[in-house]
Amino acid sequence: MKNIFSRYVSQFDWTKIMDELVSKLISLAILFILFLLAKKLLRSMVKRILKPSLNYVGQDEARRNTILRLVESLLNYCLYFILIYWILSILGLPVSSLLAGAGIAGVAIGMGAQGFLSDLVNGFFILLERQLDVGDTVRVTNGPITIAGTVSSVGIRTTQVRDADGTLHFIPNRNIMVVSNLSRGNQRVLIDMPISAQTDLDKIYQIFQQVNDEQTQKHPEILDGPTILGPQIEKSTGRYSFRVAMMVQSGSQVAIYHLYYKLYHDALLQNGIEIPTTFSVTP
Repeated sequence: MKNIFSRYVSQFDWTKIMDELVSKLISLAILFILFLLAKKLLRSMVKRILKPSLNYVGQDEARRNTILRLVESLLNYCLYFILIYWILSILGLPVSSLLAGAGIAGVAIGMGAQGFLSDLVNGFFILLERQLDVGDTVRVTNGPITIAGTVSSVGIRTTQVRDADGTLHFIPNRNIMVVSNLSRGNQRVLIDMPISAQTDLDKIYQIFQQVNDEQTQKHPEILDGPTILGPQIEKSTGRYSFRVAMMVQSGSQVAIYHLYYKLYHDALLQNGIEIPTTFSVTP
């Protein structure tokens, strides 16, 4: 048994095997260095060549950022494809045969190439129709799932949205059914201040109007209003509230809502009007 193992081992040219192994390791190291240099060079070229061109044709900043991110994404896909191709070639695998046959192609289809193509097609139309741009505040909906936040990157396959707590969501483009863009046009702010059913409504009108007269001129982002709409009730909860509406510049709606809610809240308390914190359902 020992002689059989010795004869089996002795038939290999270990010097040649080690030479080939070292050669392939050196080739892979050089390939990765060239890959990193090419990636950095292409990114620099995009910023130095494409970005000034977009400035020249008059694209807005959000659209420029979207196109730049998209071009970088496409170039990265190409570089990674070339990298994988050369790694397989260096390792001695028959790349052309695998691609031509049922090997890699069959595995790719089995692992979701159909979904990948759906991502590409849907991403193409999202970009073509300019449904969103980098920096836009959006709500992305797919059935019961809704993700809201700021668009940080738009790619041909995925869209990245960062929500209010800082979480970065990677959304496959095929899963984007509805895009609600909150950064296109002016936004309406509705403030519902809870009140008791026994509250003097005329007094609330006066208090709210006083707040509006004192504060509106200080906030040029308010384009229309505030308009006092008056009392209302939610039938499902029996909650009474007093509603105020206003139109504001896109992007300022959250800040204005919290500011005026606090102003109305403090003004009511200062005038001796209690604000209920629990509500009972009316019969």
